[in-house]
Amino acid sequence: MSFFSTPPMATRPLSDAKRPGPLRAVRQFPALSKLLLLVLAAAALVPLINAQWPGALWPSALTVDVSGPLGKTSDWIIDNRDSHWLFVYFLGHLSNAVVISVRAVYMLLLALGWTGVTAGITLIAWRVAGVRIAATALISFLVSGLLGMWVPTMQTLALMVVAVVFSVLVGAVLGLAGGLSERLFRILRPVLDTMQVLPAFAYLLPVVLVFGIGVPAALLATVIYAAPPMARLTALGLRGADPGVLEAVSSLGATGRQRLLTARLPLARKELLLGVNQSIMMALGMVVIASMIGAAGLGDRVYQALASVDVGAALAAAIPIVLLAIVMDRTTAAAGERLGAGTSAPGPAWLRGWQAWTGIAVVTAGLALAGRLSGSLVWPGAWAVDLARPVNDFKEWMVDHLYSGVPVIGGTADWAAHFTNWVLNPLRDGLTALPWYGTLLIVAALAWLIGTWRTALTAVLAMAAIGVLGVWKPSMNTLSQVLAALVVTLVLGFGVGVLAAGSKRLEAILRPVLDVMQTMPQFVYLIPVVALFAVGRAPAAAAAVVYALPAVIRITTQGLRQVDPAAMESAQSLGATRWQILRQVQLPLARPALMLAVNQGVVLVLAVVIIGGLVGGGALGYDVVTGLATGDLALGLVAGVAIVCLGLMLDRVTQPTERRTTGKGV
Repeated sequence: MSFFSTPPMATRPLSDAKRPGPLRAVRQFPALSKLLLLVLAAAALVPLINAQWPGALWPSALTVDVSGPLGKTSDWIIDNRDSHWLFVYFLGHLSNAVVISVRAVYMLLLALGWTGVTAGITLIAWRVAGVRIAATALISFLVSGLLGMWVPTMQTLALMVVAVVFSVLVGAVLGLAGGLSERLFRILRPVLDTMQVLPAFAYLLPVVLVFGIGVPAALLATVIYAAPPMARLTALGLRGADPGVLEAVSSLGATGRQRLLTARLPLARKELLLGVNQSIMMALGMVVIASMIGAAGLGDRVYQALASVDVGAALAAAIPIVLLAIVMDRTTAAAGERLGAGTSAPGPAWLRGWQAWTGIAVVTAGLALAGRLSGSLVWPGAWAVDLARPVNDFKEWMVDHLYSGVPVIGGTADWAAHFTNWVLNPLRDGLTALPWYGTLLIVAALAWLIGTWRTALTAVLAMAAIGVLGVWKPSMNTLSQVLAALVVTLVLGFGVGVLAAGSKRLEAILRPVLDVMQTMPQFVYLIPVVALFAVGRAPAAAAAVVYALPAVIRITTQGLRQVDPAAMESAQSLGATRWQILRQVQLPLARPALMLAVNQGVVLVLAVVIIGGLVGGGALGYDVVTGLATGDLALGLVAGVAIVCLGLMLDRVTQPTERRTTGKGV
C-alpha cells in the first residue's frame, strides 16, 4: 500500500455525515448537549432535593433572617445621627454644602429673572448646538412659563445643575479609575450594575435615614442613580483609545499623566460628553421620585397630582420636565457629535471662542436687567394658561365613555379584569406552584442556551439569593407581572418597529411621540392609567408597557434598518416577496438588535412594575414602598435586593453572551 494511500476504514475518522445519529445531532446542535447535561443533572439531583426539602416554595430551612441586623443598623443610625462624629463632621458638612450649592444656583436663576434665564439658555444652545436647538430651548421655557410652572421649573433646574455636576465628577473619577486599571474595572463593574438595577425606592430609605427628609437626601439619591452612566462611558472611552496613538505618544517620552491629558482624554471626548448626556437624562428621571423625600419643584407637583389623581395638574408639571429633557438631550448630543467629528461650533467665524461667550454674557445680563427694571423677575401670572381644567374634563369624558359599558368590546375596567383573571393570576399561580428547584432549572437552561455556563451560574445564584432572603413568593408575583407586561411590550414594539423600519414617513411621525414618551416621568403614566383601569396589578402592567414601548420600537427599527443592503438586494433579485425578505433576511440578520430590544424591555418594564406598587401592584414593589413609608429598612432593602436579583436573572436570560476563545484550536 502506498504511503499516500487512503487509510483503512477501521482507522479512518468518521465524517459528520457517517457518525451515529445521536452523536451527530449533539455535534451539530450544541444546545442539545447542554439540555442533555441539565436533564441528567436534574434526574440525579431532583429526587434528593425533593426528599430533603419537599414543597413548591423555597424551604424555610434555607432562608437567612436579615431583619435583625438591618433593624439594629437602622436603630444605630437614628440614635447617633445627631452625635456621632461621622454625621457631625463629615455627612453634616456634606449636607450643608449641598443645601448651599442648590440655594446659590436657585438664587442666581431668580436674580436673572425669566428674561435672563430664557435668553441665556437659548443663546448657549445656539452656540453649542445650532439654531434649531436654540429655538427648541426658547419655546420650551416660554411654554413652562405659560403653564404657570416657572418657579417649580427653576427649582428643578437648580437641583438638576448641582446633581449633574456631582454626578459627572463622581462618575468621571470612577470611570478614570476603571479605565486605567483592569483590576479596578472588574471591581467597579458589579457595583455599577447594582447601582443601575437597584430601584430608586430601595436606596431612598437608607439615604433618608442618614440625611433625613430634604434636599440633601434627594440630591444624593439622584447622584447615585445618575453617576453610573458617566462612569461606564468614561471607562469605555479610556479603554478604547487607539493603541497606535498611545504608542506614538509614549515613544516621544511622555509620562503617564501626559499620556492621559494629551491622548487618552482627547480621544475619549465623545464618550465623555455622551456620559454627561446620559447623566442628565438619568437625573431628570429621578425628579419625581426624589420629590417623595423633600425635593421641591416639578417633581413635587407631579407627585401631589398623583395623590389626588389630578391628571391635568400632573400633565402641566410633566410637560416642562419633558421639555427640559429634550433641550438638554439635544444640546449635549449635538455637542457630542460635533466634538466626535472634530468640527467647529456653528455660526460665523467671528462668533466663535471667547467672543461668542462674551456676547452671550452681555446679552443675558442686559435682558436680565431689563426684566428687573420692569418689575417682573418671575413669569407674570396674567400670562399663565390653565391647562389642568380642559385636561381633567377630557379625562372625565374618557372615564365616562370608556371605563365601562362600551358595546361589544367592553370598557377599560373589563379589560383590566380580564387581563388580571386570564393572564396575571394564572401566571402568578403557575410560578408559585412550580417547585423552586424547577424554576432554578428553567433559569439555568435559558441562560445556558444563549450564553455560557458562567451566565447560567450567575442567573441561578441570583434566583437562589431571592429564596435565601425569604421573599420567594412575592418575587414570583412580581415576575409574573414583568413577564406579562414584557410579552405585550414585545408584541406591540416589534410590530410597530417593523412597520416603522419599512416606512420613513411613519418613523418621522413616531419620532416626536417616542421622544415625549421616553422623557415623560414614570409617575405620570400611572395617573391616567389608574383613572381608566382603577387600582390593581393590571394598571401597573399597563403603565410598564407604555413606558418600555418606545425603547423597543426604536431599537427594533434601527436594527432592521442597519441590515446589509446587499443581502436584501440579493433576496429581491431572487424574487423574494417583502414578507419573505423580512422573515428570512432582515429578522435573522437583526437578531442582536432584537435581543437588545428584549433586554431593554425587561429593564424598563421591571422599573415601572415596581413603581406600580403605589397603585396596587403589590408584591416586591409594595414592600419597597411600604419600607420607605414606615422607615422599615429590613422590609424595603430586602425587597430592593430581590428586585436586583430578578433584574440580574432576566438580564442573563435575555442577553446573549459570546463564548470567549483562547486561540487553541482556532
